[in-house]
Amino acid sequence: MGKPNVSDEFKRDAVAQITERGYPVAEVSQRLGVSQHSLYAWKRQLGRQVLGDASKDAEIGQLKRELARVTEERDILKKATAYFARDAK
Repeated sequence: MGKPNVSDEFKRDAVAQITERGYPVAEVSQRLGVSQHSLYAWKRQLGRQVLGDASKDAEIGQLKRELARVTEERDILKKATAYFARDAK
């Protein structure tokens, strides 16, 4: 007996029934006709994807903060240059 191919959407929905709706793994397994082992594997797989997305979001946030700081420093230097150039004339 081969492995049935199931879509990523099916996997996400099955895992959501466990994690978000609180159904027991055994019940979801029986209702959907997949093994409990598969459900746990999908849950682990999708959890890693979410963690990967979270780390990307954290990096984007850090880069945005750094960009804001560098932009502020640039603006301060522009103002200082204009101030000192005005005094030199």
